[in-house]
Amino acid sequence: DALPIYFEVNSKAADIINTTRNKGGKVIAVGTTSTRTLETAYDSSQGIIKSISGWSDIFIYPGYDFKAIDGLITNFHLPKSTLLMLVSAFAGREKVFRAYREAIERKYRFFSFGDAMLIL
Repeated sequence: DALPIYFEVNSKAADIINTTRNKGGKVIAVGTTSTRTLETAYDSSQGIIKSISGWSDIFIYPGYDFKAIDGLITNFHLPKSTLLMLVSAFAGREKVFRAYREAIERKYRFFSFGDAMLIL
């Protein structure tokens, strides 16, 4: 299970995201916490991000159907972690592990203060 996070999406942020989407733009989450926040704030009945705050215990793992984001910027996470599961759910296990092999070969820094990757 993923640890609960407290989050807030204020009305200005929700408006910017929804306007971006309505104009054909892409929503790129910066980090796994932002991803969990946006997926929690997504209202599938209206197809929008809601202005909302509260606790989320959403657990994203392979097979999850992403609705709120089109891309993700994230660090290289610890093996066997829930964060790596989230990233694998978004990008696909094989692509993620291919990226990890390359990161190891190129001596990238891992974990919270390491190098990051953009996944589209």
